[in-house]
Amino acid sequence: MDAPDPTLRPLPDAEVVVDLDAVRHNVRRLRELVWGPPTDAGSGSSTGVGQVMVVVKADGYGHGMVPVARAARQAGAEWIGAATPAEALALREAGDTGRLLCWLAAPGHDFAPLVAADVDVTAYSTTQLEEVVRGARAAGRPARLQLKLDTGLSRGGAARDDWLPLITAARHAQDDGDVVVTGVWSHLACADEPGHPANAAQVAAFTEGLALVADAGLEPEVRHLANSAGALWLEDARHDLVRLGIAAYGLSPEPGVATSDELGLVPAMTVRGRLVMVKQLAEGDGVSYGHTWTAPAPTRVGLVPMGYGDGVPRHASSRAELLVTGVRRPVLGRVCMDQLVVEAPDAEAGDEVLLLGPGSSGEPTAADWARWSDTIGYEVVTRMGGRQVRSWVGER
Repeated sequence: MDAPDPTLRPLPDAEVVVDLDAVRHNVRRLRELVWGPPTDAGSGSSTGVGQVMVVVKADGYGHGMVPVARAARQAGAEWIGAATPAEALALREAGDTGRLLCWLAAPGHDFAPLVAADVDVTAYSTTQLEEVVRGARAAGRPARLQLKLDTGLSRGGAARDDWLPLITAARHAQDDGDVVVTGVWSHLACADEPGHPANAAQVAAFTEGLALVADAGLEPEVRHLANSAGALWLEDARHDLVRLGIAAYGLSPEPGVATSDELGLVPAMTVRGRLVMVKQLAEGDGVSYGHTWTAPAPTRVGLVPMGYGDGVPRHASSRAELLVTGVRRPVLGRVCMDQLVVEAPDAEAGDEVLLLGPGSSGEPTAADWARWSDTIGYEVVTRMGGRQVRSWVGER
């Protein structure tokens, strides 16, 4: 019996499709942009000495943490980044064995499972370092430890007055055999504005922190400051390793500086569905809650079974457009929890609707939705989910 043709399967009412070939392309393209072209055809290595980390926090920015991590490894990513310990351990349980960093743990966290799983953990303070040491002793092996310094984002990481105590304590813990300091890092606040003075200030502050690390006799494997925007536009921030977040998914960190197309990136997410029904409205009929949109003339509309419960931004009500029968049509009235109304003059019930994608067929992109919603593309793709079926193409 022949296997069923996957292209003939029924189209779900609401679906998120992630193109893993696009993820692999983006990782390779970004490596080339940051570190230079491959040294030879077919090689994943580049002329530069730098490494890349692909960040898969928040379930891979809504794209699926495990499939994206696997695709990133296949494209040559030396490191994977996961914000929380639970994310890191889930990756290990799924079979990831490469270098893996996590950085967001509340006080009292048990670091022993992370140490046992060979995950690089992050300390923001001497108190957290003590917890890492306890975890290492419980696991019976040294912890792979990275130190995070706050250089001006004023979020996670050791405050400047605490840098030297943390670095000194880490050196003592390494001398005692409880940790191996594998990295020192920080995070940029304004890298998506390449000319912002905070960038130069943070690069200078990080250089000061690295000098303290060197003075303490520590020789970490990697020093990293640059996120996607820093990797692309701030050469002085690159150091040994760059952390690729949103750009690995094909979205520009700031379309006003360079679009995805200009960077040679391919958005990996497509959100599509089917019209549940179509109907004819009369002039003067109000649509959706509050009747914020009223038909100025007889109008044919379609009902899409997705709403803010599935990640469609309510802020885009009466501003967004969808691709219906090959033409962009406006969303009419307020986006509801699980449905929205779109102009559909030529459509029938069951027809496909594209909410967002790479834009290659004329459909809206995440950047479009960000503009309509007064937000950023990161939020648009990360929140997509809910009751939508998620599938992946390009799996190996």
